[in-house]
Amino acid sequence: MPVRVGVIGVGVMGAEHARLLHREVGGSEVSAVFDVDPARASAVAASSGAQVWDDPMVLVKDESVDAVVVASSDPTHEQFVLAAVAAGKPVLCEKPLAPDVAGCLRVIDAEVTVGHRLVSVGFMRRFDQGYLAIKEALVGGELGRALMLHCVHRNARNAPGLETSVLISGSAVHEIDIARWLLEEELVAVTVHTPHRGAGATGTQDPLFLVLESASGVLVDVEIFANAGYGYDVRCELVADRGTVSLDTPSAIAVRVAGQVSQGVPADWRPRFAEAYRRELQDWVGCVRSGKSSRSASAWDGYAATQVAQVTIEAQVSGRRHEVTLPDKPALYR
Repeated sequence: MPVRVGVIGVGVMGAEHARLLHREVGGSEVSAVFDVDPARASAVAASSGAQVWDDPMVLVKDESVDAVVVASSDPTHEQFVLAAVAAGKPVLCEKPLAPDVAGCLRVIDAEVTVGHRLVSVGFMRRFDQGYLAIKEALVGGELGRALMLHCVHRNARNAPGLETSVLISGSAVHEIDIARWLLEEELVAVTVHTPHRGAGATGTQDPLFLVLESASGVLVDVEIFANAGYGYDVRCELVADRGTVSLDTPSAIAVRVAGQVSQGVPADWRPRFAEAYRRELQDWVGCVRSGKSSRSASAWDGYAATQVAQVTIEAQVSGRRHEVTLPDKPALYR
């Protein structure tokens, strides 16, 4: 029997999850959808053969739903994840797990009370082939000890007047999670530097330059540039004792004409990480079927990323170095 998935929130991200689950992920079907926009919900339901629900809490509890994807607005994530945990159903929640640290801790408490992992957080870069290759090279030992991690995260344009904090909580949080995952240790301190504002920044401090420190002393620098203009560009380079390994923006083709070589740059995150999203969902569905824990980020990972992002926001405001303090990790996540 396929895993019957209920999707809560079918905007850009939720609609893509529903499409992937219906067409490209083996062993799954979309059985139910909910969205605050009934027309949007109906359109996604028609294309995936699902039923439209007008109450997301009833959707979570219904016997026709085996597992839940939460892709609704950020402030609603906690309540839907908690409902899924209470119903004993696996749930894949787009980041953030909750809009604040307290909400993340409530999710962790609920899952620990249940006694087994049900929550996965959608940090899809963990399933990207480039990042996986970096981790394989580091774990393999041929590079030696990690010393530094250089990260670039650029978008073509962002909304005018966007709060600077959103560049951290919405964009840099991906680098925060991937640094923790690659290095397999926590981040313990952060400093934020603010260069001149870019020409495209309207009311936002953009770009930002973050320097994060890991527990063992690895330095992680992150450039966040939300109005780079030319496209979506994500890069990463790990520097170690005996060499480096780097990831650049992949391009399907290179055009050679009139004495020049040119390559395209993605317009946004969707083409860049399309395969990572598919792999993430396939892994999650497979684990729902087998009863095993997904390779996706856990509720603890979602909490840790949110905590580091919150301290980073505080560091950006103060202009000083801030330390990050996390409680002991519960045994469920070790």
